[in-house]
Amino acid sequence: MENLAEIDALVKLLDDPDEEVYQHVQERLLNYGVEVISHLEHAWEQSLNTVLQERIENLVHTIQFTTVKEDLNLWYQSGAFDLLQGALIINRYQYPDLNEQHIINQIEEIKREIWFNLQYEMSSIEKIKLINHVFYHQYGFSGNTKNHHDPQNSYLNQVLESKKGNQISLAIIYATLAQKLDIPVYGVNLPQHFILGYIDESNEEKDHGVLFYINAFNKGAIFGKHDVDQFLRQLNLEPQPGFYAPCSNAEIIRRIIRNLISAYENLGSTDKVNELKALQEILV
Repeated sequence: MENLAEIDALVKLLDDPDEEVYQHVQERLLNYGVEVISHLEHAWEQSLNTVLQERIENLVHTIQFTTVKEDLNLWYQSGAFDLLQGALIINRYQYPDLNEQHIINQIEEIKREIWFNLQYEMSSIEKIKLINHVFYHQYGFSGNTKNHHDPQNSYLNQVLESKKGNQISLAIIYATLAQKLDIPVYGVNLPQHFILGYIDESNEEKDHGVLFYINAFNKGAIFGKHDVDQFLRQLNLEPQPGFYAPCSNAEIIRRIIRNLISAYENLGSTDKVNELKALQEILV
């Protein structure tokens, strides 16, 4: 790495008691960005100085969070076309060192299992029943009803590991699997719930272009528009087109962030709430 000597010198000054010196050192190291992280982590391991360790931890987190903001902004400004990529960026907020290829490989494995049994002449309902069989019965995914507000329900790596998630995380994996197989399943931003819609590509004018709906949280249960009507009546909400029609990928990621803000507010994690609100502001 270029400027290795300067970085070494700067790291040694991180525990300087003079606040002005520390601020200057921190600023110089932040300018290096992610390339300095491994060097900082090595310095942390070699030190028993708790002040130095804490400052290194804060610095590394600041660099990683800045990268997440930049990545999310780029994803959004580029059109937010890849839902999985958006979810992985949010995952990076809590798990910056995670091997994301492992997540992609896990999803690809489930997709292959569905693909092996997929037949061209299958009806739309039969295709969904096949996804349900593989996703819920073979792989054992289900909604986390016991600990629904746990923030881990929103992080894909944790959902893939535990096989439990919330409405949105399960719907993201489900929709990603379907779309990779050219099955037109997309997110629908229903109030107090999140569902999926199977798009009627032959008649996009009728019923908001949706053939039927899918509840990813409830083992892929299939239902119709009248069920959505009834759900809205129970909530005393006036029906709006956005409650029935597929939403954008950006809206889905916004809702993940809202869920995480709510979860961390319940846990009293003020710093995380503030950081997630900063991510939320990117998607406006």
